[in-house]
Amino acid sequence: MQIECVIGDITKQVDCWAIVNAANPMLLPGAGVAGAIHKAAGPQLEKACEEFAPIEVSQAVVTPGFNLPNFAVIHVLGPKYFHDVDPGGNLAKAIDSVLELANKHQFKDIALPAISTGSYGFPIEEAASIIISRLKAWEKPCPMLVRLVLIDEKAMTVFKGLNDSP
Repeated sequence: MQIECVIGDITKQVDCWAIVNAANPMLLPGAGVAGAIHKAAGPQLEKACEEFAPIEVSQAVVTPGFNLPNFAVIHVLGPKYFHDVDPGGNLAKAIDSVLELANKHQFKDIALPAISTGSYGFPIEEAASIIISRLKAWEKPCPMLVRLVLIDEKAMTVFKGLNDSP
């Protein structure tokens, strides 16, 4: 698997088969990544999410991308850092859930945000270490590319530093 890091807008990753939504339990539009994805995808996305809600921490589900330039959206619920009994373990499970669905659906490339690092309070350094290690441990054929779409230069520096190290 190739891992690349970019600063950008996850809804503008036109060359990725799927993007990942840092979802809330009810899969509703909200702030941050979830709000941006729902806005770009259109109202059909919220309707499609109704059949899956609520989801549990680290659970992932797939919907069509609707008005997004991507075939699909993988929605995953990351842990709340200060409320979850095992935030690190559950973040690792969330990444594994995303990768399992990408493999099952044969998504060749996915765009992934820094799950749980926004309003869910996960420290960027700790989250980056878990996310990069889970991606590097993946041994199945899909996805072949994971693009980490990051919000700012600080996140980019942390993720890129971990990705570039052996």
